[in-house]
Amino acid sequence: MRHSYLLSALLLTAVTAHAGVIINGTRLVYQGEKKESSIGISNPDEINYLVQSWVDTGLKKGGKAPFLITPPLFRLNAKEDNVLRVVRTGGNMPEDRESLYWLNIKAIPSSSHEEGVNTLQIAINTRIKLLYRPASIKGKPEAVADKLEWHREGNDLVVNNPTPFYMNFQSVTLNGQKVAKATWAVPDTSTRFALPANMSGNTVSWSVINDYGSISKAWSASVR
Repeated sequence: MRHSYLLSALLLTAVTAHAGVIINGTRLVYQGEKKESSIGISNPDEINYLVQSWVDTGLKKGGKAPFLITPPLFRLNAKEDNVLRVVRTGGNMPEDRESLYWLNIKAIPSSSHEEGVNTLQIAINTRIKLLYRPASIKGKPEAVADKLEWHREGNDLVVNNPTPFYMNFQSVTLNGQKVAKATWAVPDTSTRFALPANMSGNTVSWSVINDYGSISKAWSASVR
């Protein structure tokens, strides 16, 4: 006996594509001498969004981040802009180097109802770096990015960062081969990046991303 399986009830699901909320920056640098820092957001779409924002430490057991965002929850209407203000609420942070936190901005699209159609609305959470830069730190990361020192330990590429800045890499290559796991170098310490077993070479090249999201020039050095 031949069995036929026929889906007689058709579920019409519309997945609506939107540009989403646009954040006017790829990172936020909080200058320690200021009372607050801010970042603009805009809604280019024809629909409204509910926007929720918060700061986390990036650690599984990192505790509460010492920052308050205003407004933490609000409606961003179609074709409108707004500004998120970040205020430090305390915290025992080093005053001789930067501290890294994460700014989360979640955009939840407003729901629309069409007869006979189930619409799938997807909330998008954007996570960008929030760098707290104490007032005692002067200059810019790209001005001292040439101070990085590189060496290899087994299958790890190790970078020593003697500067007070987080060095956020746009690119790191070893003899022209991209080091995929190279993300950033923590200030005033060493950071390790795992290399593929077959990657070799003795010349490392790197470029960093500055405070405004632009790419610096490239530097090269020998790997010890």
